[in-house]
Amino acid sequence: MQVIHFRRPIGHPKGRPIEAAARECVRALLGAGPLRRDLLIEYLHRLQDAQGSLPVSLLTALAEAMRLAPAEVYEVASFYHHFDVLADGETPPPSLTVRVCESLSCTMNGAGPLLASLREQLGDAVRVQPVPCVGHCDGAPVAVVGQRPVRGASPEAVAALVAQASSSDAALTPSDDNALRRMAARQCPVPAVPGYVQARAAGAYEVLAALHAGTRSRESVFDELERAGLRGLGGAGFLTGRKWRIVAGQTEAPLLVVNADEGEPGTFKDRHYLEQDPHGFLCGVLIAVWAVKAQDCYLYLRDEYAGLRTMLEREIAALRADPPMPAESMPGLHLRRGAGAYICGEESALIESLEGKRGTPRLRPPYVAEAGLFGRPTLVNNVETLFWVPQILARGADWFAGHGRRSRVGLRSFSVSGRVRDPGVKLAPAGISVRELIDEHCGGMAEGHQLYAYLPGGASGGILPAALADLPLDFDTLQPYDCFIGSAAVIVLSQADRARDAAASMMRFFRHESCGQCTPCRVGTAKAEALLEAPEWDGPLIEALSRTMIDASICGLGQAAPNPVRCVIKYFPHEIRASSAEASR
Repeated sequence: MQVIHFRRPIGHPKGRPIEAAARECVRALLGAGPLRRDLLIEYLHRLQDAQGSLPVSLLTALAEAMRLAPAEVYEVASFYHHFDVLADGETPPPSLTVRVCESLSCTMNGAGPLLASLREQLGDAVRVQPVPCVGHCDGAPVAVVGQRPVRGASPEAVAALVAQASSSDAALTPSDDNALRRMAARQCPVPAVPGYVQARAAGAYEVLAALHAGTRSRESVFDELERAGLRGLGGAGFLTGRKWRIVAGQTEAPLLVVNADEGEPGTFKDRHYLEQDPHGFLCGVLIAVWAVKAQDCYLYLRDEYAGLRTMLEREIAALRADPPMPAESMPGLHLRRGAGAYICGEESALIESLEGKRGTPRLRPPYVAEAGLFGRPTLVNNVETLFWVPQILARGADWFAGHGRRSRVGLRSFSVSGRVRDPGVKLAPAGISVRELIDEHCGGMAEGHQLYAYLPGGASGGILPAALADLPLDFDTLQPYDCFIGSAAVIVLSQADRARDAAASMMRFFRHESCGQCTPCRVGTAKAEALLEAPEWDGPLIEALSRTMIDASICGLGQAAPNPVRCVIKYFPHEIRASSAEASR
């Protein structure tokens, strides 16, 4: 009789065995109830916050609890930069991480020496790593100790916070939960804002209450926003009233998604508005819900804004407890936490992330207005866009449209950083020039610096020389110069800087942040980064590569990544060849 030998004993499941300790950890932190697929990223955050990292054993136990394939959980966890996935036997990172921003504005203000000094001073007890933009470009250079941002960071200031976090750890006994130790090291200041009750008493939600009382129709709201010229202020610039009308016209009840994942180097205006007037923004959210008859709203906030997350959780809870509208009309408000992926600023990648997946852009059609989150019609709006809605409805379209220069319409919030005396978010008329913006709103150039060049739209908006500093800054005005305004992140360069270095910095960022889904972007950004390191740029080869990326990339990241490089070749040809001293290095 022939004996059949199986490769594994009958009754034993395939794959990696589940460790009992890992299974118990997942059960303790996430509860015993059914786990939802769309909350996978939230669960990963909860596990890492408690454990400090994500060993494969923990991911396997989570996959079992969620009835998912381990590979499915692993691919999501390994996609996002803020998750520390550990292979078998790999040493966990130190309990405290210091992140030093290496984006353009911080690099111009000494991020490189800061990083080197901290690595030397702090040694191996603290993990010190360079990271992309953390959303505080006006405070460059910036380091983040745990989750506490240090603006204008010096080695001494960072070391003092590290010592404070270490003493907090030492004050805990060995029996304390690991989560408490890490929370002590990661405390982040919460913005001091008027609470919900105070804001409501001051009239923050009066416009919303009037709409629910039937003072005007939805069509009149769409018309008012169109007359005001309010556009999508996250970068795309689509007319808000028209977008709302399209979503409201879908047959199925839509959802609202708020993009608060600003990760573009130089951009920090959404953080500014959330810190200054969160209830003005939340009122805009609820007006959008009313206008398109949305059933739920999902607010996707970048992970670096930990203090904002705490504040919004508190204010949203207060709003739910005593809604400023009929209780039956109150939508579900879901605050979701990003995980460090710039690509999730693209609306379809953001929706994939909200569904608990890797943040890879979708092919179109269908557009998200027709089939977005969970396959339902979805309205995606930026924080600043929603912030202006209640003000326009209260003051009238003519008030907003009455601002502007050079035949442009409306107000723009410029995130200004770099070589200016007073960086920050500057509210200015659409169509203002960068020269006027610097002189009228930023106190002029920093001491000893003269305007040499500027990035009008963050990492992807291109680079222009000082000779073009009188161009109107607005949607549709910069395209003839191979640039665009995007989210209005203006980075100012002086004679102390080089445009080619700025372009190389942007390309390193895009290579790091490419989702890897399409070859033109995944390979193109890596090839471009290598080409830009050469002492003399190969212009024809760079142009051919750029054209391939622009024509064939799936989404705007790969399509816009070549913009700064092409601008250097066009406007700064004298920089294409490095100096003899640089070439010899």
